[in-house]
Amino acid sequence: MKVAVVGYPNVGKSSLVNRLTGSREAVVHERAGITRDRKEIVCEWNGRRFTLIDTGGMDFLDEDPLAGSIREQAQAALNDAEVAVFVVDAQAGVRPGDEELADLLRRWPKPVLVAANKVDDVKDMAFAHEFHRLGLGEPIAVSAAQGLGTGDLLDRVTAELPEGADHEDEADETIRLAIIGRPNVGKSTFVNQVLGSERVIVSDVAGTTRDAIDLPLEFEGRRIIVVDTAGMRRQAKVTESVEYYTTLRSQRAVERADVALVVCDAHDGVTAQDLRVAELAMQEGCATALVLNKWDVANMEEDALDHERAKVNNKLRLRPKVLTASAKTGRNVERVMREVVGLGDRMQARIPTPQLNRFLSEVVQERQPPAKQGSRLRLLYMAQYDVRPPRFAIQVNSRNRVTRDYAYFIENRLRRRFAMDGVPLVIDFKERKQRER
Repeated sequence: MKVAVVGYPNVGKSSLVNRLTGSREAVVHERAGITRDRKEIVCEWNGRRFTLIDTGGMDFLDEDPLAGSIREQAQAALNDAEVAVFVVDAQAGVRPGDEELADLLRRWPKPVLVAANKVDDVKDMAFAHEFHRLGLGEPIAVSAAQGLGTGDLLDRVTAELPEGADHEDEADETIRLAIIGRPNVGKSTFVNQVLGSERVIVSDVAGTTRDAIDLPLEFEGRRIIVVDTAGMRRQAKVTESVEYYTTLRSQRAVERADVALVVCDAHDGVTAQDLRVAELAMQEGCATALVLNKWDVANMEEDALDHERAKVNNKLRLRPKVLTASAKTGRNVERVMREVVGLGDRMQARIPTPQLNRFLSEVVQERQPPAKQGSRLRLLYMAQYDVRPPRFAIQVNSRNRVTRDYAYFIENRLRRRFAMDGVPLVIDFKERKQRER
């Protein structure tokens, strides 16, 4: 069940969402208009679980096309929700924008609660009474900054929610997919194409997406949580505080993902920054693939594509696949999503121990293990002991004889044998203990 949090720009919606959920998921800044897409965050209160939808500020007089898109996203949040929390600024009083939004909400067929925010002191409680005139019932005085009245608001929200199934935990089979990349390469367009709807705002202006937005999707019977993220620039180019925090949230989205798609602009090919973004994803334990977007208009020759793939294989140890797609037309998007499912499956797959030991024997036959001081490394036994990412243990006679070169050789052969390109692998070399006599 979902609760939409709506209101005029800069009334403290995101701050209130963070306070109610006990998180820092929503981007907060003193400048108006920071939240643009709708972001869903799970909240729990008195045994009830539901999802709060943080939305951008709705200003009906702003003629900017981006403002129109923000209003559409907020309206879509209302369409999904069972209850609406209308946040107003108690310090500013009733403004024309509040009255216009109240008029829309009075016609909405579901419960609406008015949260008069910025009541940071008990003596300011009277400020909330002015909002009776909106015709939406008793206003609830709250302070996102101090926490005042938030328990009362949550009590009212849970009382208005219909009885039934609360938010369920994600199943283990769910694949968390982070869509990452430089600004303005088409990440949000790709997400909308995958979802089949205008779920996130798309603009020619770089940096339109500012939050990491979780979007549930079912693809060929598999549940996927798609996370659209803000564009990730080089740290030296992150000049303002808003961009710093949105980049930080993109990195956190990668930390909780199973699979990362690095979206690149086919006009530019795979740039040094694209490689850095992919490296970040792989360091965080994500299975990774790169997607050359805008393929239909880039007119890249097959030889050029081979060059890009060779560059990636040479630069990135995990050897992720380089795919082509057009987010705008949908060309190859399904193929990319099948690769995502494959990567997610390989992240949680277990390889039987007999197969691993046959593989180990073949590796030794192909290339003799190194020797030090006249004594050769022996690979005795191999088993997988964990998933997400896959982790393996190889029992050896002496860890000191394991060279980096031979360890990389085993990793590359393991990747090739079990189709693990782009999947992070952890291989531990464990020394066999000497038997006591």
